[in-house]
Amino acid sequence: MVGFSLILAFIPTAFFVSVTPGMCMTLAMTMGMTIGVRRTFWMMAGELVGVGIVVISAALGVAALMLQYPAVFAVFKYVGGAWLAWMGFQMWRSRGRMAIATRLENTRPVTRKALASQGFVTAIANPKGWAFMVSLLPPFIDVQMPMAPQLSMLVVIILITELICLMLYATGGRSLRHFLEKSGNVRLLNRISGTLMIGVGIWLASS
Repeated sequence: MVGFSLILAFIPTAFFVSVTPGMCMTLAMTMGMTIGVRRTFWMMAGELVGVGIVVISAALGVAALMLQYPAVFAVFKYVGGAWLAWMGFQMWRSRGRMAIATRLENTRPVTRKALASQGFVTAIANPKGWAFMVSLLPPFIDVQMPMAPQLSMLVVIILITELICLMLYATGGRSLRHFLEKSGNVRLLNRISGTLMIGVGIWLASS
């Protein structure tokens, strides 16, 4: 088991890493604005699965091998980035399943599977996330103790802090939506959301 002192040191470290603005947090804020916090949970679920895989792989040394072959990330990065940017473009034009309707119309909401996939791809296709975990985890792992209990504890802490921060960003996005809707600026809200989504897509593809 991870030492108590290491846990106390790791919790604020993990929280600081999670709360720093990044692709996943920007995505959570964007979805909080457009589809609400409750439906954003599906994106969060996919993102947390991706983060869990990154953390475990980093701890086991798989990340170090993958970082030597950046081509492994190419398909995820470019396809995932293009997908997010396209959805952002649709939102900017007040179209697509994630845009807020500017008039009364029947639109099919984006599926739960698509939301979860967005979160998963964004988390797992970011080489900087892998590199960061490779540098973050070693100081908090005692090689003289069994790996499984330590890794389990660290993963739980990271996922809890990540979820808390995703909720904070999604809630902030929802609050911004309420503010803009009161002034009738739904189209502006779609353009803000779309611009953020396009930014996440470009960020992912160029990282």
